[in-house]
Parts: sequence; C-alpha cells; structure tokens
Amino acid sequence: MAALAKLRRDLDAILPAAKLDAPALAVLLGCTDAAEGIGRLQSAGERIAAVRLGAFALPRREAVWWASMCTAHTAPAGQPAIEIRVRDAAEQWVRRQDDASRRTAMDLARQAGFNVPDAWVGVAAFWSGESMAPPGQPVVPPAPHLAGTAVAGAVALASVRGDPARQAVRLARFLDGLREIADGGAGRLAPESAA
Repeated sequence: MAALAKLRRDLDAILPAAKLDAPALAVLLGCTDAAEGIGRLQSAGERIAAVRLGAFALPRREAVWWASMCTAHTAPAGQPAIEIRVRDAAEQWVRRQDDASRRTAMDLARQAGFNVPDAWVGVAAFWSGESMAPPGQPVVPPAPHLAGTAVAGAVALASVRGDPARQAVRLARFLDGLREIADGGAGRLAPESAA
C-alpha cells in the first residue's frame, strides 16, 4: 500500500472546497497531491490550512473519525454528557454508515449547541450521508463540501479548546493522527486531560 494511500491525489479538485487563503496557496505552488500539500503547509507553519486540506483529502468516513479523535483528545475532564453522546453517535455512524446513527448524531449536535467541537463532528457525520431531508421525503443531498467544512471546523475548535496556547502542539498531534488514518491506522490520541 502506498504511503498515505487514503488521501485523495487530485489536489486541484480539492482546493476550491478547502478555500485556503493566499499565503497557504502560495506554499502549494507546484504541488500536485494532498499528502505533499499537507506536509508543505505544516512545515511552513500553515497548520490550520493543513487541517483544512486534510479534512477534504480524507474520505468522509475517515475524516469524521479523525475529527472525533481530535475532539476526544482535547475533551475536558467532566465534559458534559451531551458532547460525549454526539461524538459517540458520530463514531457509530463511522462504524455502520447507517441513516439512523447519522440522524442521531445531528439531533445530538443540535442539543449540544454549535459552539463545541464535538457538535461539529456530529454535523460532519450528518452531512456525509445521502440526504439532509427528513426521512420519507425526497432526497436532498448535502453539497459536496459540507462534510469537509464541518470536519475542519471541529478540528480547529478542538485545537483551541480550553487552552489556546496549546494550539500548535495539538495541531501537530492532529496532523500525525491524520497521517496514521491515511495509512490505514486508527489515529487514536490519548486524552490530553490524562497527560
């Protein structure tokens, strides 16, 4: 298996959805695949741009898992149960990819409120499915960029949760986890609160 085989290779197709700023795009000049692009961005200190690119380069299922691993890593001790439940529901969708767990993840995300990273993991799972319409209604597919946008948001919020001064260290760990997932691994990160 090629290194980082789960990452998309078609960088030009990913970039419009990732909506990177001009400095990040300048770092990517001459780059043709996402794996190289993520590495270049990280080396240049454009870590959030690397996260955004990774959110769109991974397949949706793996991207939702990655976001869940990142949010679990920075979850505070005594985290509200609803936030844990939404993350668990999103992970259930990753395992089953069924409509019921996807809709449960979205319902719990609404209850958690959209100001916590765990809620955005639930939204990412929901936007990874076939339809945003209620069951039994005509299919309304989510726009292709929505799941990646929610994943990027979840990971970015997780990187500053509780202690924004830890963002650079956290983003480095998150990008290591992304690479592990792209290589077929689990990308699990030990809870930060246990360190």
